[in-house]
Amino acid sequence: MSTLQTVAPARTPRRVALASAIGTTIEWYDFYLYATATALVFNKLFFPSISPTAGTLAAFATYAAGFGARPIGAVIAGHLGDRLGRRTVLVGALVLMGGATTLIGVLPSYASIGVAAPVLLVVLRILQGLAVGGEWAGAAILAVEHAPPGRRGFFGSFTQLGSPAGMLLATGLFFLVRTTVGDQAFLDFWWRLPFLASALLVIVGLVIRLRITDAPEFVALRERGEVARLPVVEVFRAAPRQVLLTTGLRLSQIALFVLITTYGLTYIAKEIGPGSSAGLLAVVVSSSLGLATTPLWAILSDRVGRRIPYLFGAVGGTLTLLLFFLAVGTGSTLLVVLAVVLAVNVTHDAMYGPQAAWFAELFSTRLRYSGASLGYGIGSVIAGGFAPLVAAAVVGATGSFWLVVVIFAGVSVLTILAAVFARETAFDELG
Repeated sequence: MSTLQTVAPARTPRRVALASAIGTTIEWYDFYLYATATALVFNKLFFPSISPTAGTLAAFATYAAGFGARPIGAVIAGHLGDRLGRRTVLVGALVLMGGATTLIGVLPSYASIGVAAPVLLVVLRILQGLAVGGEWAGAAILAVEHAPPGRRGFFGSFTQLGSPAGMLLATGLFFLVRTTVGDQAFLDFWWRLPFLASALLVIVGLVIRLRITDAPEFVALRERGEVARLPVVEVFRAAPRQVLLTTGLRLSQIALFVLITTYGLTYIAKEIGPGSSAGLLAVVVSSSLGLATTPLWAILSDRVGRRIPYLFGAVGGTLTLLLFFLAVGTGSTLLVVLAVVLAVNVTHDAMYGPQAAWFAELFSTRLRYSGASLGYGIGSVIAGGFAPLVAAAVVGATGSFWLVVVIFAGVSVLTILAAVFARETAFDELG
């Protein structure tokens, strides 16, 4: 009996961390699939009756709609997650995301049903945004609440692995299908295959997620009847500063990522040529490396604190974004890949690796889901949803990327200030 009691607690954190990683991988696969298709497919098939520049802007506007729905999803998921439990909400988010993504795969184009096509595309994108708004915080909190003392950054980073893994799956499958069937056949039909594959992935995710449980701390809180009645309202009353700080911490990280991996694909196609594979190759390489660099930055944050790596990423992000634009200007695939790796795996991952633990640690168990969801979701819509749209509009109007870099530098200042003023939590007990 004593042996079983010793082994079980050691296995539980790993099991929950693995479930968080696999579940978020599937959710981010769906979300990034849309992002990749925005740059390569949707502007041609769903907005063909306007100019190429306007079509790109319209496609990125639908992309932004998904980010706009995140705070709403965060409010709903935060309320349910802090009252009913983390796992229940995560299962629902996975089903919603998978259903919306699969339906995109069967959606008729503008040529078939006219204006109804982009309208339905926006509706399904909003459903994706609602799902992601509720997904991240729940997965991060489960992993962090189950983590052993002193290793919350590392175990929380398993949630973050869903982003590079999902991006790798989405971009890799797009790249494989596109290069196998050719550009025209890809646009005619085969772009749908990665979306339809989501249905199978959701089944896998559900089997895994239904086998995990909430952390003992939350279960005890619920059994004592001490869960918040209106957690979203209470978190704004009790922890408005933490919501503001987590929002600020999210800004530079998400803006850098979507500028490189979403808008960057469009920019590369414009500057190097629509047939160039440099963008997709760079994203595949950086996503693969992210499976290692994300937990490495998180492990560092367990040893030196969350603030130091986060400040490094926030300060260095502007330089790596500039280097990306300069690399694209050379037309060299090698330089583009190196620039993307530097931006994503060095400066971005320095922020993203410790993020799950830091966000969860800043809030108490009673309000953790709502608080982390809100900071994450609000920051996402402000900086993530509009970054590609703003970049496309600015470059389209000025013909230059310099103003994009300047705007991003301003966003980074806000993240730097948030990192300076946020409480260092790495060495505290989880409350």
